[in-house]
Amino acid sequence: MNTNTEEGKTETVKIGNQLPQNFYSSIGSRCVASCKKLLAQIEEVKAAVMSEFRDRLEADRRVLELAVNEAEALAWETGFPQLLFPDLAAEKAYAVAGWHQRQQALRMRSARQFITA
Repeated sequence: MNTNTEEGKTETVKIGNQLPQNFYSSIGSRCVASCKKLLAQIEEVKAAVMSEFRDRLEADRRVLELAVNEAEALAWETGFPQLLFPDLAAEKAYAVAGWHQRQQALRMRSARQFITA
């Protein structure tokens, strides 16, 4: 195994059937870093969706949280959670917002019927 150094970069060269000693730890480190980056991206999107809808749905905040968590679970079932989660989360949040509006309309209609009765 040879190690070449050029401008601060270290490159480990495979000789024959031997793998460099740091091969698996290097792959493991990159895997962990990639997973952490993916989780951070998902959390950023989750925070953005929650922030966007929080004011409109303060009374139903828990329903919004559940909807966003469901979107995350669905996204993780695919092979591309970072690609699908933003759209799924927005779709679920809009569905909760629509439900919230319908509930408010029903409450107002019921209140009017109660007052006029």
